[in-house]
Amino acid sequence: MNVSKRSSGGAPFPSSSIHPLAGRTILQIIPELEAGGAERTTVDVAEGLAHAGARALVATEGGRLVGELQTKGGIWIPFPAATKNPFSMLLNVRRLARICHQERVALVHARSRAPAWVALGAARSLDLPFVTTYHGSYAGRSSVKVLYNSVMARGDAVIANSHYTGDLIRSLYPQAGDRIRVIHRGTDFAAFSPSAVSPERVENLRRAWKVSPHERMVLLAARLTGWKGQKVLIDAAARMRSAGVMDVTYILAGDPQGRDSYVKELDALIESRGLTGIVRRVGHCTDMPAAFLAASVVTVPSTEPEAFGRSAVEAQAMGTPVVVSDLGAVPETVLSPPTVLPQERTGWRIPPGDADALAEAIGQALSLGASARIALGNRARAHVERHFSLERMVSSTLDVYSALLEGHYPRRTS
Repeated sequence: MNVSKRSSGGAPFPSSSIHPLAGRTILQIIPELEAGGAERTTVDVAEGLAHAGARALVATEGGRLVGELQTKGGIWIPFPAATKNPFSMLLNVRRLARICHQERVALVHARSRAPAWVALGAARSLDLPFVTTYHGSYAGRSSVKVLYNSVMARGDAVIANSHYTGDLIRSLYPQAGDRIRVIHRGTDFAAFSPSAVSPERVENLRRAWKVSPHERMVLLAARLTGWKGQKVLIDAAARMRSAGVMDVTYILAGDPQGRDSYVKELDALIESRGLTGIVRRVGHCTDMPAAFLAASVVTVPSTEPEAFGRSAVEAQAMGTPVVVSDLGAVPETVLSPPTVLPQERTGWRIPPGDADALAEAIGQALSLGASARIALGNRARAHVERHFSLERMVSSTLDVYSALLEGHYPRRTS
C-alpha cells in the first residue's frame, strides 16, 4: 500500500489509486474507547480504512475517543463489548453475528480477550476472516488463564505489536507461529515533533509542575504501579543527589488509577530519601509532546517486560535522550551499545531494577554537550521515523486485511 502524509495531521492517507479494501466493511471490536494504546490504534486504523475507501466499524461500549473516531471517518457501533459474563458473551456472539450480516462485514478484528471470544464465534458462524492483535503479553500463570488467553492466538492472522510479543506468542501457542505478523505500534510524528510544540506549551507545563527555569528535568511518564519503576528512579535520584548532581527535578507523571497504597509508598520513599520537592508526583499529563520536549532525560525503568515502548519512541521523536530497562520490547525501540557502535546510539539500556546503572546513565545523558545532544536527538528521530511511524503501522495492518480477503493467507477452519 502506498501512503502519503498530509501536513495538517500526519495521518496515514492512501494514494490516489484505488485501494483493495475500497468498498469493503471492516469491523474492529474493543471493550471501550478510552485512552490507551489499543484504543488509540483502533482509531488510527479506522481512519486509515476510511481514507482507503472502506467502511470502518468499531463495536465498543463507548469512551472518550468515540468523538475522534467519528470525526476521522469511523463508525461507532454501540455494543456491550466489555462484558466478561459467560452468559452475556454467548448472547453477544449472536448479536455481533447479526450486526456483521446486516452491515455486510468482510473481516472482524478483535483487540481484547473477552470480545475476541465473541468475535471468534461470530466470525466463524459467518465464515469471515478473523484477526487478533496482541497489545499486551497476556502471560497466564494457570491452565485456565492460558486457555482464556488463547483466543488471541486463534486469528487467521495474529498481529503482535513487537518481536518480543511475537516470540512470547510462539512459546505459548506454537501452533500460531505461521500466522503471526509483527507490526510495531505507530506514532504520529506530526504531533510528536519539536517543531509542532510551541515554547509556551513547554513553559506552561514546567510552571504547572513547579520546575524552575534553571532546573533540568528527568521524566518518568507511566501509570503509578510498582513494575513501572518509580521506586527505582527515586533510588537513582538519591544516588545522584549524594554524588553532588544538583539542579535536577525528577517528575513522576501518571495516574495512580486507584492505587492509593502505592502512592503512599512512593511518598514515604521520597521523604525517607530526603527528596521532598526534588522528586514530584504530578498526576496524569495531557500534553505528552510538550512533556517530552521539556525533559532533559526520559526514563522507562520498568522492572517487568513491556509489550512495546511507546514512551521511548515518542521521547526519541522529540529528540530527548532516553534511558530504558533492557527488558521486554522496549530495547527494540532504542539503539545502544553493544548492539550498535557508540556513535550510533539513540539512548541507554540498563539492567532492570538497577538504580546504580540508572543513575549512571542519567548522569551521562545530562552531561552531553550541546552538539552531542543534538546529534543524538537527530539520530533518534531518524531511527523511530524509519521503524515506528503511524503510516507504517496502518499500511501494514491494511495489508494484512487485504491479504486475507484476497486469499493470500491460509484461513483457519476451527
